[in-house]
Order: sequence, then C-alpha cells, then structure tokens
Amino acid sequence: MTSSTTSVAPPRPPATPGRARRSSAGSRGERRSGLAMAAPAALLLGLFLIVPVLLAFGLSFTNARLISPNPPRFVGLDNFIRAFTSDPVFLRSVLNTFLFAIVVVPVQAGLGLLLAVLVNQKLRGVTFFRIVYFIPVVTSIVVVSILWKFMYQPSGLINSFIDTVTFGALQGADWLNNPRTALPAIIVLSIWQAVGFHMLIWLSGLQTIPGELYEAARMDGADAWAQFKNVTWPGLRSTMIFVLVTITIAALGLFVQIDVMTQGGPQNATTTIVYHAVRKGYREQETGYGAAISLIFFVLVLVIALVQRFVTREKD
Repeated sequence: MTSSTTSVAPPRPPATPGRARRSSAGSRGERRSGLAMAAPAALLLGLFLIVPVLLAFGLSFTNARLISPNPPRFVGLDNFIRAFTSDPVFLRSVLNTFLFAIVVVPVQAGLGLLLAVLVNQKLRGVTFFRIVYFIPVVTSIVVVSILWKFMYQPSGLINSFIDTVTFGALQGADWLNNPRTALPAIIVLSIWQAVGFHMLIWLSGLQTIPGELYEAARMDGADAWAQFKNVTWPGLRSTMIFVLVTITIAALGLFVQIDVMTQGGPQNATTTIVYHAVRKGYREQETGYGAAISLIFFVLVLVIALVQRFVTREKD
C-alpha cells in the first residue's frame, strides 16, 4: 500500500513597508515618464488647435480686423445676423457646400466600395490595380488641382477627347468659367482624387470578414448578390460608418480645389463655407466676421456628424 504526499507552498511573507514605498515610488516614476513623453504632443495640440479655436470663438463676437489701428469692439451676435440676413454670398456658399456633399458622399462611398470588391479578388496582377487607384491619394491635391485646371480649359485634354470621340459632333465647354458646369467639374475631380483612400478603407473591412461565412452561404445556394447582401454588407457596418463620416467632413471642408481652380467663381458658383470664411478673414481682413463664419461651419459639421451617428447607430 502506497501513500502520496501533497506539498503545500509556503505562504508569501507580508509586504514590508519598505517594499510598498518602493512600489509606490516606481509607479510615480512611470507616471512622470509618461507625462513627460506626452507633454510635447499635448503642447502642440493645445498651441495649434485648442488656442486657435478659443481665439476664433472670442473673435466671432467682435468687429476685429486683421490690420486696423482701432482695437476690437464687442458686437454680440451682429456677425451671425449679418451672415444669414445681409450676406448673399454666404448663403450661396452654404448651398454650394451642401450640393457638393450630397453628390460626393454617396458617389464616392459607393464607387470606393465597388473598387474594393473588385481588387479584393484573388487574381494575378490585382496589386497593380490597387496601386493605380491609390496613386491620386498620395499626390498633392494642389498639384492635382493645377493639372485638372489645365485639362478643363477650352483647348484642354477633356475637350479634345470629347471632340475626338464624337468626331466633332459635340463641342466641349469652358468648364470652369461656366456657372452651370464649374461645380460639377470640381465634383468629378474631387471624387477621382479621393476615391482610392476610401477604397482602401473598404478593402480593409472586406478582409476582416471570415471566409467561412462565404463558404456557408455558397453551400446554402446563395448567389453573388445574396452573399453580398447577407454576408458582406452586414460585416462592413462599422467600416461604413467610418467612411461616411470621413467623406462628409472632407466634403464640407472643401477649400483647396476652389482656391486653386476657380477662387469661388464664376458668379460665386463654387464658393464654399470654408473658402468664404478664409476670404473674409484674411483677404478682406474682416477677422471677426470670418471667425463667425468658421464657428457656424463648426456647428454645422458637428450637427451633421451627430445626425449621421444617430442614423447609423446599432439598433437593439
């Protein structure tokens, strides 16, 4: 008959006051090190983001000018009342901004998803197409705007292409100098330039969907559309929210293309809220009024982002 013995670990000695003090000192040292490493980023964030926002908020209630011998004077809500009652260019800029966003957001998101589905196929040479679609994203938007400005000229590449394809039956337009075609021309440029970035976001979302779900759907007899509807689209919900929010914010903040290509013309057909704020605040030196327009823009973007988040929220 054999007997087994069970070994019991000896109890740990209680922590001594000296050890506790050393542990507390080590925690404080780690905390100080973390704060020291975060301090440069926090300083830059406060200096170039928080302080300008606070200054813009304060200036929006004054009649401050960029260069003036007179000190700023508090005018209350006069700048905001002026924007909505006696500044038709501001109202036109709001309309242009929303028209731009209404077209760009769905088209760019849908086209990006289509390209992502195409380049997600396991085919030879698909990496080449991913690079080609992404090249406009890494190209400076200023350079892209200058190139497209030349292409949109009456004797530019686009009109030459139209004349060649139609054998002279159709004549191209003066795209950027016609109030009816200037904004659509900038919309086409903007979609082409940024669709590659959102294609990449959609592609990353597609690659997180397990392949087993597609195999199960095929075993159930689902065709390609049924697989997309029941597997792909539900799996892209979080990606869809991110894409919609980022496209909307970028579309509402349209500025560079306008500044390079049309300067708000012709006849204010391409003026946007951001461009109007910059023009009033710097070029016409009405700093207080420009700050008020910027504050209005901030509130509009915040409201639209919150509405989007509410509409696309997870429902129980």
